[in-house]
Amino acid sequence: LTGAQDGSVRMFEWTRPQQLVCFRQAGNARVTRMYFNAQGNKCGVADGEGFLSIWQVNQTTSNPKPYLSWQCHSKATSDFAFITSSSLVATSGQSNDNRNVCLWDTLVSSGNSLIHAFSCHDHGATVLQYAPKHQLLISGGRKGYICIFDIRQRQILFTFQAHESAVKALALDPSEDYFVTGSAE
Repeated sequence: LTGAQDGSVRMFEWTRPQQLVCFRQAGNARVTRMYFNAQGNKCGVADGEGFLSIWQVNQTTSNPKPYLSWQCHSKATSDFAFITSSSLVATSGQSNDNRNVCLWDTLVSSGNSLIHAFSCHDHGATVLQYAPKHQLLISGGRKGYICIFDIRQRQILFTFQAHESAVKALALDPSEDYFVTGSAE
């Protein structure tokens, strides 16, 4: 799966030189993040205008429409994570109302899909990592802060400053004992 500054999103297969599917054409908002769900049957694309779009991967048309597309953040959606069986999605980004980390239910109508919004990261959340064993979300922000959320209780557990500049990367070890942060500095 490839995404570009011009907004295009294409899927390739290792053994074929040509693209299998073009999910988005050039001329859309820049792609900020994309992932496959754990089952490999869906892919999601976040963009610089605050949207998250999700497609079924087994498309037979050359330019399929997403089965779900909604604006998660008013300025930009920087990252997202599929939670559980992909019916729950967490997003990070920047919104005018400071709700920069959100939980969404993909099985309900778009007007009711926001489950919870966390007010955190004054200038926006840049990255997000889901820890399934502990049911935690870890987010990094533009000012170097890390927030840890309990998604079961829908509350912030910890906030601390890890860096002097924007957090650009988060990684979690497989046993979920440690996480690592990387910054713009």
